[in-house]
Amino acid sequence: MAEEFVCVGKVSGIFGVRGWVKVYSYTETRENILTYSPWTLKKGKESKEVQVIDGRRHGKTVVARLEGINERDDAAQLNGWEIFIYADQLPKAGQGEYYWADLVGLQVKTVEGIDFGVVQQMLETGANDVVVVSGERERLIPFLQGQTIINIDLVAGEMVVDWDADF
Repeated sequence: MAEEFVCVGKVSGIFGVRGWVKVYSYTETRENILTYSPWTLKKGKESKEVQVIDGRRHGKTVVARLEGINERDDAAQLNGWEIFIYADQLPKAGQGEYYWADLVGLQVKTVEGIDFGVVQQMLETGANDVVVVSGERERLIPFLQGQTIINIDLVAGEMVVDWDADF
């Protein structure tokens, strides 16, 4: 059985001369990415597992020191690598809470039973998150539970939305 991974960020640059990396974190809050170790770094077909030794928030980004990465040139080699963790490293979502990774791939139907397609991705906007649904066309649906999002059934793989089919 293959391990299930969740992408939680990306190495976005180098920090200093001692091998620290800048990290673009997808976690909320950004520095929560540092609480997960090991990281599995992936780029193309390559992957490597690394332990997080230290880290902190630095302005709008996060910086981290990884085991075995002690020089600026070593850190530079990791630029652009995606950061994955094992799904079981994440805490269980509470009632009515969902990880974006759990929503991607759900079949989306309206309350009237019209099939909109599949959740392709989630987008974060200033006002609210948005569900990107691809079917006969792409739809952007605000992720407002109890308003536009009526029901989510992860077991059945389905999301029910209150959204006009013509919109």
